[in-house]
Amino acid sequence: MNKKIVSILLSAILALGVLTGCSSGEKDKKSEAPKAKKAAAEVVGKRTVYVSPEWVHSVTEGKVKDIKNYVIGEVSWGTYKDSPDYTKGHIPGAIHIDTNTVEEEPYWNISSPETVEKNLLNYGITKDTTVILYGSDPSATARVAYVYLWGGVENVKILNGGLKAWEEAGYKTNKDIVKPKKAEDFGTKIPAHPEYQMSIEKVKEKLKNDDNFRLVSIRSKDEFLGKTSGYSYIKKAGEPEGAVWGHAGSDPYHMEDYMNEDGTVIDYDQLEKLWSDCDFNKDNELAFYCGTGWRAAIPWLICYENGMDNAAVYDGGWYEWQMDDDNSVQVGDPHSKDCVHTTVKELSNDKAEK
Repeated sequence: MNKKIVSILLSAILALGVLTGCSSGEKDKKSEAPKAKKAAAEVVGKRTVYVSPEWVHSVTEGKVKDIKNYVIGEVSWGTYKDSPDYTKGHIPGAIHIDTNTVEEEPYWNISSPETVEKNLLNYGITKDTTVILYGSDPSATARVAYVYLWGGVENVKILNGGLKAWEEAGYKTNKDIVKPKKAEDFGTKIPAHPEYQMSIEKVKEKLKNDDNFRLVSIRSKDEFLGKTSGYSYIKKAGEPEGAVWGHAGSDPYHMEDYMNEDGTVIDYDQLEKLWSDCDFNKDNELAFYCGTGWRAAIPWLICYENGMDNAAVYDGGWYEWQMDDDNSVQVGDPHSKDCVHTTVKELSNDKAEK
């Protein structure tokens, strides 16, 4: 009888150990996720762009004051059927957002205001909607965020670190196909912020007459030096004459210089350090560009959320610049005597990325 009582007591003690998470390292690891979820979401200002998974989760739980109307969007090219990132699992409630809804040929500049407005309304987005974006390509996500801010959406966020950060924080995904609910009235005229975009005509005028202006290339070093165009569909390589380099990544599809190892975007202090060897600083008027506007959106967003109102994006980038034979270009390091100063017409047509 005593042995039976002892056996019952031992069983109870072992069960208590399991319940308190002492039985294995795996259970310890899993127990950390609820703690992360219970952590108070940081206070996030309207102008803050890059946010944590904890904050996003708090929004979905209705725990962020004053945010009732929100849309979460997974960003990538094409329809949701073209997006393996959406179909294999996404944040619950997220819709799919196609990059083609914010830009169009022939230059892949921002679409017309009418088209942008139509597509925003189709996604259920008005100027007062809190929009939370994420995607496997940080540049694509930044591109959409930038256009939405240009258009007039007042509260645009990006999940810093993307879906990986969401899952590592212990939050669930699902495969439900979410169809957006259309909105009727955007609430303001698009673009609400035309100053965020700089045209090629304005860039040329600034390069010629404004000593404080810097046209900043957010392209790989090989692109900046004219060794490659970076793209299979662009045959000519070089940069607009007068451009300065602002770092980027190893190729047109990566932005290692602006990313941390965990996939998050660098903060403002890191940005200043990155720019310490550049031919510009935060006091210059800046226009960022790349090939067609995706990569340039990342430094612009960092500047935007840190209150820098002296930055814009030259939307057309090298793609638009090299379409006019008369445009002036530089090929090589502008600090070197070997840098070639010429026109688009004189460039060779063998620099497409193979």
